[in-house]
Amino acid sequence: MTQTLALNRNQYLELEKIALGAFAPLDGFMNEAQFRTVTETMRLPSGDVFSIPVVLDIGDDDARRLKASPSLDLLHDGVRVGRLWPSDFYGCDRTAAARHVFGTDDMSHPGVAYFMALKPVFVGGRVELLRRATFDISADELTPAQTRAAFKARGWRTVAGFQTRNVPHRAHEYLQRVALEHVDGLFVQPLVGHTRDGDYTPQAVMHGYRALVGSFLPQGRVVLGILSTVMRYAGPREAVFHAIIRRNYGCTHFIVGRDHAGVGGWYGEYDAHALIERFAGDLGIEIMRFKGPYHCEICDGIVTEKTCPHLGQKVTRTISGTDMRRILVDGATPDPRLMRPEIVDALKGVPLFIGDGAP
Repeated sequence: MTQTLALNRNQYLELEKIALGAFAPLDGFMNEAQFRTVTETMRLPSGDVFSIPVVLDIGDDDARRLKASPSLDLLHDGVRVGRLWPSDFYGCDRTAAARHVFGTDDMSHPGVAYFMALKPVFVGGRVELLRRATFDISADELTPAQTRAAFKARGWRTVAGFQTRNVPHRAHEYLQRVALEHVDGLFVQPLVGHTRDGDYTPQAVMHGYRALVGSFLPQGRVVLGILSTVMRYAGPREAVFHAIIRRNYGCTHFIVGRDHAGVGGWYGEYDAHALIERFAGDLGIEIMRFKGPYHCEICDGIVTEKTCPHLGQKVTRTISGTDMRRILVDGATPDPRLMRPEIVDALKGVPLFIGDGAP
């Protein structure tokens, strides 16, 4: 009789992403050799660039029960959703691995805290998806096959991918407009899987982007679809990971801006630019490294270090998702030069923040 293993929501979404090709070249949860080379060198044993471990964590009791099984049925809420052919069961030095991936083992870092809380044993092996996820967010998700078909149907030869977990503000809109000057189309793919308290809800992000695309960006040049996976908050390493994912969705370009996938000041503003440059020409996707942006009162618009002579003066203001969240949490209305009033209006009546709402 085939053994079974129950998956939680996050594990189910990781299974789905692997099986649909979002995490290619992975065809399963990482085995020990893959985990160690990715953690230590940011490459798979094959030599392919891969910067974030993708693991299936289980308890000691499950590990003992399943070790002799040639295959496992994977269940979610009692329903058979996939299969796993286990290759190995292993552990790791969590502290050392965290330092490699996140640059710290400090438990106040949300990515470290999530990683450290994983169950003690990892099981690697090839997977098969038998049933797509059908959560409340799933209707807004496109598969890699669907996005590639959509790009082809539109005749796009070049597509820029944009990663976000925020409601759109003027700085991000600026980056998207600049990208559209250089490519045929834009794929905006908000990450709405496991995030942290204080992040925007998926509903808020999607309402905001529908308002932006519907009124201020050319609809025929933008595809909008979510990515339901765990936010790792791994800064530079996650920038590389996000680029790999968008390559798998059919993008030819990927936008990396200021403090990509950063959190709480753990990473330098352009550390992601420096790391991703190490893999230039080896990712299968072209990286668009953008500085800033800021708002400048003298220039009277959105600017970057490359276009504004007034940086460092009191006339420039950083625009960040954290700042916008703080303004909205306080019940205030963002300056329309920083976030469009139409975006703010689109958020009315929508649950804005995960958890207690504190940024």
